[in-house]
Amino acid sequence: MSEYENMRTADIVAEALLDWKVDVIFGLPGDGINGFMEALRTRQDRIKFILVRHEESAAFMACAYAKYTGKLGACVATSGPGAIHLLNGLYDAKADNTPVIAITGTTYSDLMNSNYQQDVNLLQLYSDLAVYNDMINVPEQAEMAVDIACRTALAQRGVSHLTIPIDVQEKKLSGKYSRHNVAYHTSDVYVAETIPSQSLIEKAAKVLNAGSRIVILVGQGALGAGDEVLAVAEKLYAPVVKALLGKAVIPDDNQYSLGGLGLLGTEPSSDAMIEADTLLMVGTSFPYVEYLPKPGQARGIQIDIKPEKIGLRYPVEIGLVGDSKLILSALLPLLHQKYDLGFLKSKQNAMKKWNRLMKEQSTRNDKPIKPQVIAEAVSDELDDNAIISVDCGTNTSWAARYIDIRKGMKFSVSGTLSSMANGLPYAIAAQIAFPERQSVAFVGDGGLTMLMGEFATAVQYSLPIKVIVIKNDTLGMIRWEQMGFLGNPEFGVEFSAIDWVKFAEACGGKGYAIKEPNEVKSIMHQAMKERKPTIIEAYVDPFEPPMPPKVEMEFVKEVAKSFAKGQPYAKRIGLTLFRDQVHNILKNLHTQSVDRQKSGHIT
Repeated sequence: MSEYENMRTADIVAEALLDWKVDVIFGLPGDGINGFMEALRTRQDRIKFILVRHEESAAFMACAYAKYTGKLGACVATSGPGAIHLLNGLYDAKADNTPVIAITGTTYSDLMNSNYQQDVNLLQLYSDLAVYNDMINVPEQAEMAVDIACRTALAQRGVSHLTIPIDVQEKKLSGKYSRHNVAYHTSDVYVAETIPSQSLIEKAAKVLNAGSRIVILVGQGALGAGDEVLAVAEKLYAPVVKALLGKAVIPDDNQYSLGGLGLLGTEPSSDAMIEADTLLMVGTSFPYVEYLPKPGQARGIQIDIKPEKIGLRYPVEIGLVGDSKLILSALLPLLHQKYDLGFLKSKQNAMKKWNRLMKEQSTRNDKPIKPQVIAEAVSDELDDNAIISVDCGTNTSWAARYIDIRKGMKFSVSGTLSSMANGLPYAIAAQIAFPERQSVAFVGDGGLTMLMGEFATAVQYSLPIKVIVIKNDTLGMIRWEQMGFLGNPEFGVEFSAIDWVKFAEACGGKGYAIKEPNEVKSIMHQAMKERKPTIIEAYVDPFEPPMPPKVEMEFVKEVAKSFAKGQPYAKRIGLTLFRDQVHNILKNLHTQSVDRQKSGHIT
């Protein structure tokens, strides 16, 4: 007799998800999915349902849960608008190659395409998004569909979508399979470990052994291989550059780390790419190709779990498809120990200077407070195993450069999609996944406003997350994009203010405000020790620019154009830029003087 005999479709789906080790599902109920909700209700001891305030948050949380745990993320929504609301968070998972399964309801099977209430063609809607996209039409199909959906999401690092008509959710399995279908012909087995042939690994080793200025670029796909990355770096005397999703691969203070790359990166990392003769890419599809070596400049080796990513950003000679930890381990004994430290030392010295500049910028006492100061204060209060979730905007710049990641920490952001509003849902998912660890969201007020209701979710589930809000009442990144990229005055980027302390308290949490430079550290320390969901709003200089590591003349010209066209805050922005430049010049003069004294040129 079948284990699912006389069981409802919804119950079969829930049981099959449990077989795939799905232990948490985020979502919001509705009449289109209530049959499945009953299946969750009767399995509360085995699968936890987290009620959200908006379905977009459920998808963000499922994505973050998968990122932080390595498990399959799961979310659920009702038919029509509920399923539509999931899309942005699910596209975040798609863009960042994160395995998630979405379960949605859909209208009655005999009323589809009749303009019935909430009748939306979800298979068509999800067709661009999902790596597996199917409707369960009969109970006999349910187990097979879930097995394929979960396996495909994990194997292809993407989103699977299953939608179930309202009436089908309630139908019971009778065992009447079609003539070519056999019960239980699928399984919940998935093999993740893959590695290329030894001969290909040997060819890659020869390329790396021939290089003299090797740079290692790591991304999210190297997160479980930090020790192996460092072992390779030590053999090759190669500096390590980190894409933002790979910020936690190795600690920021490691001697081989040059920090990030691109607009949010460091000057030494940009210089290393300009000078490299060999590039080893590990688990990254870094999209800003203008920051990579020029085609033909460097020989390239790429390690990635997804074959279609090989050669996408750089014309590599050899692609190694598989698990980065396994491949690096196999590569390591084939590498020759390098002895020329010149390239590495030059970048390490440059990194010391860069870090001094970052320290100076993050310890200023200006008023309004510089956002760099807030990021530094957050960094100082992080536990050794903290989980940091960052939203998208100017706050991303401050987090990328001024929050230092140590070994044992986790860090993530909406990377490739770069969606605002992900920070708070990510932090909630992290706290649910790791109840004993510190979970911090570093967000802007623009992004937080979009899904601010989820702070009440944190209160409802007694999740002691800390939400640091960079408060400038502005879409800061968009302001600088309008000015610095297009040469236009800012338009449509200012918000009316929200009192985040009162909001936090109204939700049942704690709220703190930082308004003066001399109270940054004390308030941050006090707030981060709270055992309740807490918002810390930091009033910062709204005109502080998120400058790239190297300022191009084109950027300066475009800002000047925006001033000429009537940029409304031209004087204040100009004054901020002038003060920042003067401050850096004076600091550089002081640093050069100290360096000369240390070298004996001044007595």
